[in-house]
Amino acid sequence: MKTWEIYAIRHATNVTRTRGVNFISDPDPTAPLVLDFFCWVLKCGQEVIVVDTGIDPEKGARNGHEQVMSPPDGWAELGIDPAQVTTVLLTHAHYDHLGYLDALPNARFFMQAEEMVYVTGPWMEKPTFRHAYKSDEIARLVHLLHDGRLHLHGRDFEVADGLSAHWVGGHCAGQEILRIRTGRGWVVLASDALHYYEELERGIPFTVAFNISDMLAAHDRIRELADSDDHVLPAHDPRLLDYYPSISPDMAGRILRLDLAPETGA
Repeated sequence: MKTWEIYAIRHATNVTRTRGVNFISDPDPTAPLVLDFFCWVLKCGQEVIVVDTGIDPEKGARNGHEQVMSPPDGWAELGIDPAQVTTVLLTHAHYDHLGYLDALPNARFFMQAEEMVYVTGPWMEKPTFRHAYKSDEIARLVHLLHDGRLHLHGRDFEVADGLSAHWVGGHCAGQEILRIRTGRGWVVLASDALHYYEELERGIPFTVAFNISDMLAAHDRIRELADSDDHVLPAHDPRLLDYYPSISPDMAGRILRLDLAPETGA
């Protein structure tokens, strides 16, 4: 049975956000709350799977997101040649997850079919729902689909031995999470089904949502699939920097190893 290593590339951060921007009806809405941005790499021996591709720095800067390191630089630090990557999982199509699609010229991309229906359908007439999508990146997905390089799969999808994708919705119509077998058990990479640990701990939703009931139901699904709450990885929480080691002193605060046990209980 395969076990996977999980690496997180912290590619951007936003230190100007407040709790009221991130959480609905927060008791301390003006207090600061850093929003970090991660994309991921899964490794099993020589096998490499990329999960999401980060944010285009120009698009990020328009919303106050500052680049920490480019995902291609992060892949290079992990010994990955982008031209050799054949599998990329897209947990959803928000712009902070699609920024470097063309840096992986030989990859096949995998995404929930419901996400593609959503981003090319009538909900995109509503500014609230299309806010985190960029039309040029959605058009790129359409071209990849027609080129045979984008596979749109169903709600539960076996990617490889020890790795599966599962629809939860909520944050967007096609939000998925990943269940990953590691040396310490089953870990759930929640992507944006959880921006922060606090959402799971307090049972609260993030502010950017397509369906709040699905967003809260996703917490139960995450717990069903993970061995414990200490086996759950959110997508934007700076607490990850405290819980998990960097791969080297030079990469402190940039590339983390997430398949190890957290250094502090999550």
